[in-house]
Amino acid sequence: MPRVWFYLRVVATLCVAALLCVPPVHSQSTDEVHIVPRNLPDQVKPKGIPTTIDIEPNLRPMKPMRVDVDLVLVPVTVTDALNRPVMGLEKQNFNLYEGEQQQEIIHFSSDDSPISIGLLLDLSKSMVNKYVIERAAVEAFFHNANPQDDYFVIAFSDRPRVLATSTQSIDDIQQKLAADNPEGDTALLDAVYLALAKMRSARYSRRALLIISDGGDNHSRYGMKEVKSLVQEANVEVYAIGIFDSTFFRSFEEFMGKRWLGEITDVTGGRTIAAGDLGKVPEIAATVSREMRSEYVLGYRPHNAKRDGKWRKIRVQVNPSPSAGRVQAYYKRGYLAGPR
Repeated sequence: MPRVWFYLRVVATLCVAALLCVPPVHSQSTDEVHIVPRNLPDQVKPKGIPTTIDIEPNLRPMKPMRVDVDLVLVPVTVTDALNRPVMGLEKQNFNLYEGEQQQEIIHFSSDDSPISIGLLLDLSKSMVNKYVIERAAVEAFFHNANPQDDYFVIAFSDRPRVLATSTQSIDDIQQKLAADNPEGDTALLDAVYLALAKMRSARYSRRALLIISDGGDNHSRYGMKEVKSLVQEANVEVYAIGIFDSTFFRSFEEFMGKRWLGEITDVTGGRTIAAGDLGKVPEIAATVSREMRSEYVLGYRPHNAKRDGKWRKIRVQVNPSPSAGRVQAYYKRGYLAGPR
């Protein structure tokens, strides 16, 4: 019994000593929020990376968005063989299907109304030799924007941060970018997560994101599967300009960049445009800006009115005039029919 008491006293002494060695914990600033990604087992978390992430205030794990099935709106972008928007089409040029059943198009519009836009800019170390071009792309994008657009800009490297909102001018954004230097790792998926959260309070019903990046990700706490599921369920189109070096040897992240960007954009009705020639990036940004504003919006009331939370597949068929030649339609491939 004396030996047992001796061991208990030793353990108690060691516990007290350990507590005294712990540094004091300072209160967290209200400018940061710690979040832990959902459904991410400990065994798959990247080594050496904390289990919490400092992002922006008001960012919380998001519930999946559901579409009110009384009226489904399907934005459609139509381009020609040269990637130029095809305008001048009418309602009779479109056929719309949910599953295998054709739906009656009861709403049709093609006006250049304002939209809410999120611009996601890669400021990681891998963008050092592309940063001047990235800034030129930002200028070209906003030069082709609608002055009434609602927008925000998110910069990301080790972590995403809101760089500017529509309360600031384009000159202010350029000055902030000029003061930045690309460095650190790439948390692309965390930036997309943050942008989707901010889009929840966007001013306009038409919403889009543009990512300018080499597509690499080596520092996000959220995984591709989770972010892809969120963008698929969100009412937000995602576009990406992939800025890739023309050199033969690349990092694994950049080598896989176009594929990763495509996985994010394609499920939303947007697309990824790869830019092997850096000089063409500003022109591509201007084209994407115009394309976002050259959409057709088709609306229909589904024959299947059940609100069962299931995924409904959408297919759009475009029948242009023979003079238009071959065209390509970009649109979201489905939606979740949620309860009232």
